[in-house]
Amino acid sequence: MPDETTLDALVKRILAFAPERLAIELNREVAPRAHWSHTKLREGDRIEVVHFVGGG
Repeated sequence: MPDETTLDALVKRILAFAPERLAIELNREVAPRAHWSHTKLREGDRIEVVHFVGGG
């Protein structure tokens, strides 16, 4: 990934997911959505993305 990539950029530009249906864990801690735009990713970070799917 390019240097200075934020969680927000990862979700919208790289993964192309709808952010409303996601939860992200960064280095074993839930990353609050309000912080995504200024949380920069660093080499060695561990990211888990959970995508919620509706059903019925």
